[in-house]
Amino acid sequence: MNVTLQRNNKILLRDTSALLLIDIQEKILPVVNNPTQLIKNTLKLIRGFKVLNIPIFYTEQYPKGLGSTSEALLTELQGLSPIQKMSFSCYGAGNFFTRLIDNNVSQVVVAGIESHVCVQQTVLDLVANNFQVNVAADAVSSRNDLDYKISLERMRIHGTEITTSEAILFELLVNCGTDEFREISKIIK
Repeated sequence: MNVTLQRNNKILLRDTSALLLIDIQEKILPVVNNPTQLIKNTLKLIRGFKVLNIPIFYTEQYPKGLGSTSEALLTELQGLSPIQKMSFSCYGAGNFFTRLIDNNVSQVVVAGIESHVCVQQTVLDLVANNFQVNVAADAVSSRNDLDYKISLERMRIHGTEITTSEAILFELLVNCGTDEFREISKIIK
C-alpha cells in the first residue's frame, strides 16, 4: 500500500516565515503584566530568528508620545528600522502587508503589546489577508489579565495559532544535532 505522509500545513517553515514585534516601547512596558517575561521571551525569538536567518520586523505606535522600542531589544535589532504607525493595526502601516507578500512571507510570528489592541487588530487583519499567524502567548501582554486572556481566545477563534516562543523556535529548527540547534538551545536556557 502506497501512503503519502505529510506534515501539518500549520508547521512554521523558515522560507515563508517572519517575526513581527508590535509596539514593545519603553513607555508602555511598565504598565503591562509580566514585562520581564515579555522581554525575555521576545529576546529569545529575536536571537533565534537571527540564528535561522529569518526576517524580523518591528513597529512603534506613535513614538513621539510612547517613546521608542525597549532598549533591551534595540541592541538585538541593530541594522533594522522601526515601522512607525499611528493606526492600531499594522494594516494601516503603509505598505507593510505588501512588503510581507513581496518577500514571500505567508507565516507571521507575532509578539508585542498590547495583546487586546494593536496585537489583536494586526493579527485579525493578517488572517483576513490569508497569512498564517502564530502568536507567542509568552511574548505578548496587556495591562489587564482579562484583556490578555480574551484576546488570545478571540485570535484563536479566528484562525490564529496560539503557541509559545520556545515551541516556535523548535518548529522552525525541524531537526536536532545541528549547529543551529546548539545555538538555539543556548538561547532558550
